[in-house]
Amino acid sequence: MESLYAAVQNGAQAVYLGGKLFSARQYASNFDLEELKVAVRYAHLRGVKVYVTANILLRDDEIEEVINYIKSLYEIDIDALIIQDIGLASLVKIIFPEFEIHGSTQMTINNLQGTIFLENMGFQRVVLARELSIEEIKYINDRSNIELEAFVHGALCVCYSGQCLMSSIIGGRSGNRGRCAQPCRMPYSIVSLKDENYSIKDYERKYILSPKDLNTIENLGEIIESGIMSLKIEGRMKKPEYVATVVNKYRKALDLGSNKISETDKREIEEIFNRGFTKGYLFGDFGDRLISLDKPNNRGICIGKVIKIDRNKIYIRLKEDVQVKDGIQLVTNKGEELGLVLDNSARKGTILKIDKIKGVDINSLVYKTSNNLLLEKAKESFENIENIKYPIDIDVFISIGKLPVLIIRDGEHTIKVEGSGLVEKAKKVSLTEERVKNQLNKLTDEPYYIDNIKIYLDKNSFLPLSELNSLRRRGIELLNERKAVFNNREKISDTVLKSRVRNYFEFEKREEVQIQNRKLSVKVSNIEQFQKLDLEKLDRIYIGFNEDLLNCAKEVSNKGKEVYIDTGKILSELELKNLEKKVETVIDYIDGVSVSNLGTFQFIKDKFNLNVHGDIGLNVFNSFTSRALCNMGASSISLSPELNLKQIEEICKKGNIAYETIGYGYLPTMVTKHCPMSLIKKCNNNLNCNECSFREGYGLKDRKNKIFAFTRKNEITTIYNSVPLMVLEELEDIYNSGINMMRLDFSFEKEGIEIIQNAFYDYINGNLRKKEIEEIIDYCKEKTGITRGHYFRGVL
Repeated sequence: MESLYAAVQNGAQAVYLGGKLFSARQYASNFDLEELKVAVRYAHLRGVKVYVTANILLRDDEIEEVINYIKSLYEIDIDALIIQDIGLASLVKIIFPEFEIHGSTQMTINNLQGTIFLENMGFQRVVLARELSIEEIKYINDRSNIELEAFVHGALCVCYSGQCLMSSIIGGRSGNRGRCAQPCRMPYSIVSLKDENYSIKDYERKYILSPKDLNTIENLGEIIESGIMSLKIEGRMKKPEYVATVVNKYRKALDLGSNKISETDKREIEEIFNRGFTKGYLFGDFGDRLISLDKPNNRGICIGKVIKIDRNKIYIRLKEDVQVKDGIQLVTNKGEELGLVLDNSARKGTILKIDKIKGVDINSLVYKTSNNLLLEKAKESFENIENIKYPIDIDVFISIGKLPVLIIRDGEHTIKVEGSGLVEKAKKVSLTEERVKNQLNKLTDEPYYIDNIKIYLDKNSFLPLSELNSLRRRGIELLNERKAVFNNREKISDTVLKSRVRNYFEFEKREEVQIQNRKLSVKVSNIEQFQKLDLEKLDRIYIGFNEDLLNCAKEVSNKGKEVYIDTGKILSELELKNLEKKVETVIDYIDGVSVSNLGTFQFIKDKFNLNVHGDIGLNVFNSFTSRALCNMGASSISLSPELNLKQIEEICKKGNIAYETIGYGYLPTMVTKHCPMSLIKKCNNNLNCNECSFREGYGLKDRKNKIFAFTRKNEITTIYNSVPLMVLEELEDIYNSGINMMRLDFSFEKEGIEIIQNAFYDYINGNLRKKEIEEIIDYCKEKTGITRGHYFRGVL
């Protein structure tokens, strides 16, 4: 709650926060329902809106609970919901149509068509992907009607939000379920896939995936001019003092202009917390301008270096002042970070003496990681203080023989209260206007000040001061009750609610998939993989390359097999135009397009009369999302690889649509605009990724010596799991869950393609004996290792 107070008292116009349920920051100190009520009242009285995050993927068995939860949020006057799950969005629009919804950055909206998709669904606002540039945002704003919001300060995800499976795949803690373990903040080494024991010098055990913190306080004018109407500061995992400091400075920059921000203001933002700062993709930062290679946490500021060490003391020459209770940090010769709290002050240019610490060498740099005076200043801005004051006008009528009357006006509301006893004629001391004014002005703890006051007071009248205080309190309480309600929404009766819920839960009955109708699909990433396919054994081929595309599509089509163009997870406006040309070239030979992005989905539906397959980037985690996509034109869907078998079975019971899951492949753990090799090449704006010799053949080795291969294509890096998914032995169970099609994903494989394809085909057709299955599994284990993914465990 303190962080809320800090944000409001320092000038935020809206706060977004998480409840105890269904929030993408499950490890933050989130709000229970009673705390949310208090938060809404507190914020609304100060003219501040409250948005609650419900920005995770939902399981089918959670939908009833989420309906009750959203009903409670609706009733306590939450201003809007921030949502990731398309199924949840459709729920809100059907059951709570007046509830405003905002698209979370987890929805990966990175182009104009994505915003149009959300507009069509009834979203009022979208938090755009952090990877967009100012120019791209302006392009979107000029052509769409939806409100645009962007992050301007705080922690950054290295992956496109909503497309990260790394935490999920490594440890079962899903970022899409609000439980990210932040593997991006762990150390990795860049290695060659040709020789896994060879790592690139200077890039061993470095924080290759750990971004600096976003800081755009000097660029707010450009951001606003681009069309962004809401500036978002990431502060949900931070202390209240951080929230207070950062919000205060950004409020000042907005009100006065970025050029009015002093060096002291900038320094305070740096001192409160930083991993190093970047202007982010908004302003073209890339490579080492984006990544904090040597340290994944708070850097603080450098305040000096060690100049002398004796038997008992370390001597530090200071280039900054330090105060009692400041926190400082030194690094040992083994790379250990050691912190301590100072018990004395010292001035810039002097020598600070501290007790000797083992392993610290002369010339070691010293950092201040906590500024006690700054923390105290931040606390004073929101603790036991009311900075937000709105003007009110008061009329008070005190006439002998009548009840006293108090009228309060705030420009929007008029409140009238009467006293409980008649005004009497004074026997000794009569009431004065000055005394009345003093009593009514006692508004220290309230968000109001009296702008105009008119006192109509009979001479020689008497009224107890307690009665005046009571009038003031009751008047303010009534005003607060009125002001606390921002949204005059329809009250939904139990009868209406039950009817809407019943309609929402109605699904078209799905026919059971017969054994003879079980299908096999393959996705290939290059023509060499395509040439190794036996097309007769496949039902659908997803083509993910451009080389000789027309002839490949013709070849598949002539075999009577389905052909789909695979489009990847992230497409820019230019790439969508190129996709249009590509599809037009082969339109007579393809059955559809596979999409992994809502913008691409919208683009294909607008441009072509083709089947649309929803791939794993759409994060289909429940049957309600599946139905929503089906209603919008999807003909088949790949279910999320984070689902377990029981959850897949629940989805497959419902809806008249073809379901697909992945049976083999290196699952993509991250899709990112960042390129690890850019740290080596030092490339910034001179990207030529498709010609770069580093675009493949390298991987990231983690602390457990697992290697995650990555490839670079069209300025997007895909980082793959260290071992491929392989469920040949479990194929019968997976098909029995109700899926129509099993897919083989070939990403960077050069060998084993024929073996894997033939094995799955033979299994489906009953031509594979148990011993042969075991031999194939042993081959894969020896060659690459394998995983069964989440089919038999699921995610938190």
